[in-house]
Amino acid sequence: MIESRTVVETASGPRLIRRLCKHWAHRLEIDADQGRVVFDGGVCHMRATEERLEVRLEASDAERLARLQGVVASHLERLAGKERLSIVWP
Repeated sequence: MIESRTVVETASGPRLIRRLCKHWAHRLEIDADQGRVVFDGGVCHMRATEERLEVRLEASDAERLARLQGVVASHLERLAGKERLSIVWP
């Protein structure tokens, strides 16, 4: 497994985790309490503090990791509504 991490500055971290988990619950394995979403070939771990959202992705290969980065970032941006998020994967 390979991994990638990012930190998103936001005071809405807990809300974003709940919304993402609810959004994906119908087709993916989720644990909203742990901020964990299991995808085919990878896992997303999210943790919120008062000022930020920490996201860690694990994937079986680089191609899947890149795909998960795009999927998670686009969903976070969409579910954030009017709040502008800066999501940068190192």
